[in-house]
Amino acid sequence: MTDREPVMTGGCQCGAVRYALFATPKPTVCHCRMCQKAVGGPFAALSMIQKTDIAWTRGTPAAYRSSSAAYRDFCAACGTPLTFRFIDAKHMEVTTGSLDRPQDAVPVEEFGIEGRMPWLDRLLSGTLPGSTTEANAKPERKVASYQHPDHDTPPGWAPRL
Repeated sequence: MTDREPVMTGGCQCGAVRYALFATPKPTVCHCRMCQKAVGGPFAALSMIQKTDIAWTRGTPAAYRSSSAAYRDFCAACGTPLTFRFIDAKHMEVTTGSLDRPQDAVPVEEFGIEGRMPWLDRLLSGTLPGSTTEANAKPERKVASYQHPDHDTPPGWAPRL
């Protein structure tokens, strides 16, 4: 922990692992195949930070050595991907989606563009039909979210069932 005030905070879906960033990160997008597989999506949205400017404030993530050069940290309880980090670098990247306010981390650069999905332009142009989560829900399906809220909670927090 540190006495500094965090600039941003984040964590996993279940709340077992939380972190604080003490500097403004550099948000990017990576389209490489390794990142696609790591996040289970068409690209990884990542926010670069110096390793000295991040602190784990709850729990400790598990790590997977995804290559000879890097690790990817994740929550062992819920599986949320949390970081990408080169072994020999002074920086690392948190997954932008794990930030409490991902909308504040607007990407400024793309990497691995050889793996960019050709249909992304269509998706981003707004030409696909769309609906809200609520409008898409079936009324007969009663859904209780177990997701941790996008803010810190006291130790032992649990969702209402």
